[in-house]
Amino acid sequence: MTGVGGGSLMTPLLVLLFGFHPATAVGTDLLYASVTKTVGTAVHGKRKTVDWHIVAGLALGSVPAAIITLIAMYHWGATGTKGPSVLNLLLGASLLLTSIAIFFRPVILRWAGPRFDHLEAARINHWTVLLGALLGVLVSLTSVGAGALGTTALLILYPRLPVARIAGSDIAHAVPLTLIAGIGHWMMGAVDFGLMGALLVGSIPGIIVGSLVATRSSDKVLRAVLAITLLVVSIRLLLS
Repeated sequence: MTGVGGGSLMTPLLVLLFGFHPATAVGTDLLYASVTKTVGTAVHGKRKTVDWHIVAGLALGSVPAAIITLIAMYHWGATGTKGPSVLNLLLGASLLLTSIAIFFRPVILRWAGPRFDHLEAARINHWTVLLGALLGVLVSLTSVGAGALGTTALLILYPRLPVARIAGSDIAHAVPLTLIAGIGHWMMGAVDFGLMGALLVGSIPGIIVGSLVATRSSDKVLRAVLAITLLVVSIRLLLS
């Protein structure tokens, strides 16, 4: 219905409502996302709404950052007894940023867009790699950020590109990022494949229903509802 919310809502719901260890919720959601994003990339690729130059720039930063983050998580024992409190804090902070990005996206774009519109291509490329690195760290830790935060940042960096091309590029970049991060969590024993299968089975009718409802719903209303939901969940996680 909104284009975002898979990782943003999935992970905290698995933690808060179903009691999964945060690392397991993150790892399972990452591998789940790698499958759904692959399908989305195939659709966008067929429609030629993927800018592979942007995807390559993002991946140049995100893939090494994700690997380094996963190694650090392993050494810090993120799946152990001390991991949940830290991961909940990081997840709550990420959701808070995501809710702000969703709710205030038009304001953010109006303010930041002109400041990046006239930058040289080389500097835009550098910012793209840096954005990828930030997303690599954030997504590996929390599975949140590639959707709302990544899309908003890309809209700022590439204001002249169609929104569909921005969305397609963001989805295509999420495939290698979520796959590598998901495999890393799997190697740490933080993936529940039974849960992943159930999520995939449920997502198919969910996508169909959501797509039908979205065409009859106001974008402003959907954005506000999602932002408020994420804000409430982020506060719950930060206080837990």
